[in-house]
Amino acid sequence: MMVTRRVPLVLLACGSFNPITNQHMRLFELARDHLHATGQYQVMGGIVSPVSDGYGKQGLALAKHRNAMAKLALGTSSWVTVDEWESQQPDWTETVETMRYHSERILKELGTHRDPNGNTPPLSCVSPQLKLLCGADFLNSFKVPGLWLDKHVEELVGRFGLVCVSRGSLQSERAVHESDLLHRHRHNIFLVTEWVRNETSATEVRRALRRGLSVKYLVPDSVIDYIHQHNLYTEDSERRNEGTLLRPLVKQARQPGKSLDD
Repeated sequence: MMVTRRVPLVLLACGSFNPITNQHMRLFELARDHLHATGQYQVMGGIVSPVSDGYGKQGLALAKHRNAMAKLALGTSSWVTVDEWESQQPDWTETVETMRYHSERILKELGTHRDPNGNTPPLSCVSPQLKLLCGADFLNSFKVPGLWLDKHVEELVGRFGLVCVSRGSLQSERAVHESDLLHRHRHNIFLVTEWVRNETSATEVRRALRRGLSVKYLVPDSVIDYIHQHNLYTEDSERRNEGTLLRPLVKQARQPGKSLDD
């Protein structure tokens, strides 16, 4: 009986992580369980990639703090790590560019396997894959005029693929159904249902912190200690980048291409 080799796969999550929450980390566990259950994939690792300071989002803490908090939070994970490449870029980096960078790196690291004799066979049909891990709100961002270029979405879902975990009342299935582009690549979009609902958002965490309220059990204790130690997420910090247009809206507007709604 022939044994089918599972495809090695790495999950990449991009975002502000401002700050990282238990829900952010939970997405990785849910996605891994779902992909393993398909019988087709073996998740080899997960990557958290915080956005750079150039993103321009109001209230965005400095990348050095967001990276530090993410590393503290993932200190108990045996397979998810933090990568600082994207956060160290001077300008905001398109998600698809971040995917390209990590895909090339992963192919070099996992694309060849040495046998006990030290020989390295060529890449086979089970070359490692990289997929973008996201929440259902990410799919809805494709509808925001000027935020995405069709060619980037095409590469994102066509070449790499998405693993989307349901969140709150947002309907991932509807987002895929209503977009011809997403529907065309639906075979490469994995929709994961989280039956134990957790709607924790970083926005609500920051709001609670500004008001002096407890966020215990929403983020790891180590992250809470770091926030207090560095006096993050205050009324003053929330005004950071106030009135600044998100960098994607500025950068994408200079490039040719139509939005998904065109």
